[in-house]
Amino acid sequence: MSFFIFVHVIATTATYENLSHQELVLQHQKLFFDYQKLKHELDQLKRLVFGSRHERFTPSVPPGQLALGLSVEQIDQPEVTAQTVEYTRTITKPANKPVPTGRMKLPADLPRERVIVEPDQDVTGLKSIGEEITEELDYTPGKFFVRQYVRTKYVKPVTRDGVAENEIIIASLPSRPIDKCIAGAALLAYIVVNKYIDHLPVYRQVQRFAREGMKLPASTITGWISQVCALLGVLYAVHRKLVFNGDYIQGDETPIKVLDKNKKGTTHQGYFWVYRAPVENLVVFDYQPGRGGEGPGKCLENFRGHLQADGYEVYNAFDGKSITLLHCMAHARRKFDEALANDKKRAEYALTEIQKLYDVERKAKEENHTHQQRYELRQKGAVTILEALGTWMKTEYSSILPQSPIGKAIHYSLQRWDKLSLYATVGKLEIDNNLVENAIRPVAIGRKNYLFAGSHRAAQNAAMLYSFLGTCKINNVNPYEWLKDVLNRMPSHSVNKLEELLPHKWKPVTSPQIQNS
Repeated sequence: MSFFIFVHVIATTATYENLSHQELVLQHQKLFFDYQKLKHELDQLKRLVFGSRHERFTPSVPPGQLALGLSVEQIDQPEVTAQTVEYTRTITKPANKPVPTGRMKLPADLPRERVIVEPDQDVTGLKSIGEEITEELDYTPGKFFVRQYVRTKYVKPVTRDGVAENEIIIASLPSRPIDKCIAGAALLAYIVVNKYIDHLPVYRQVQRFAREGMKLPASTITGWISQVCALLGVLYAVHRKLVFNGDYIQGDETPIKVLDKNKKGTTHQGYFWVYRAPVENLVVFDYQPGRGGEGPGKCLENFRGHLQADGYEVYNAFDGKSITLLHCMAHARRKFDEALANDKKRAEYALTEIQKLYDVERKAKEENHTHQQRYELRQKGAVTILEALGTWMKTEYSSILPQSPIGKAIHYSLQRWDKLSLYATVGKLEIDNNLVENAIRPVAIGRKNYLFAGSHRAAQNAAMLYSFLGTCKINNVNPYEWLKDVLNRMPSHSVNKLEELLPHKWKPVTSPQIQNS
């Protein structure tokens, strides 16, 4: 081995000896660039494994901050010829309130179970002067129970054509979510929420039910979920129509592994295409077998308005007369964040300026601005920053290596700067795509638990349920209570009034009293 290395070193030295000075310089530059590239990739891998997911940028030494008499070296900012806009925020602190101490109060609406504890002494004939109440919070695990629909039969004597007969009179069964199914609406809702909200796969639910004395096959539970989706299909169509009838949506996609009978020993890579309507507070998931433009092409066929997405090229095809495409500032910010180790001076400057844009958005949110007020605030505080940052990137790009991380970050933003700045021209538009990315997060957690969808049909069913449950989360609706109520009402609900069952318009209906035995 040592002899081989020795020979390799001699051969390499001989190769370099035959190169001219200019060729050696070029070779050195290539090796240095490869080193920087590998170092950048290693830094990104370490950040992915060990780093923080928090994206808000705080400069190492904020501009204008005093050194406080300490010998701290200040970081020089790059020279910028464009105008810089200062933005200040006034925060009114609420009056100091005493911090409550002691044990927290238990919610008044929780049911109370009274346990009467009498003294050991004889209290016969003594006068009671009050009660001392001590509360203890406890929990009873969910239990199965059987609901019996008892329908009394009656005999009514009747005469037909001169012949006396007995007619049986009995009430009709109340409508049920799934005909001839032993599972009630509450159990069905519990199973769905367990899987798609709490990320509990079916096989784990089977184990939990077995501990409670009820053995339910996994195939039975899977069948129930499919039947729930079949019942909700018409409501899903109404939900989709509302989303795509709006004039502003955000789009993104995320992978999902799917079992395919045509692929033995492996899974198919499918995709959830996710669309969120920020103004209406709706989200819809659509499953497609691939990541091409066919899926969004069908969904966006009749859409008219603003579409916000990341830099994925498929979305570019929709930018035209009826759809105006804008991009996500958070994606641009991530590129500069990744370039900090490569060119800290330029990357920190860009991140600082982008942070000023987010300060404007934060002010609008804290002060609960209307869309018009947010537009006016952006015109005063964001437009000048955007123009200055765009000019700075054009100037700096000519003096950096395009293939370096900072070069790629600036190129990414410059190529899309008009669409990245477009949000400032309309008050209802968001600065980034984070709202739709937040809607996707439950999918990322869920697929780590259930790993894959059992079929393409199961993946589409999952998309339907994620749409409803994600909209529940956005609108602060209890997903279990919503689904239980909707499953009870769907079989007999008017088709013309389905929209009132959607999570953002749902109002619960009080169930009739049921006699317990």
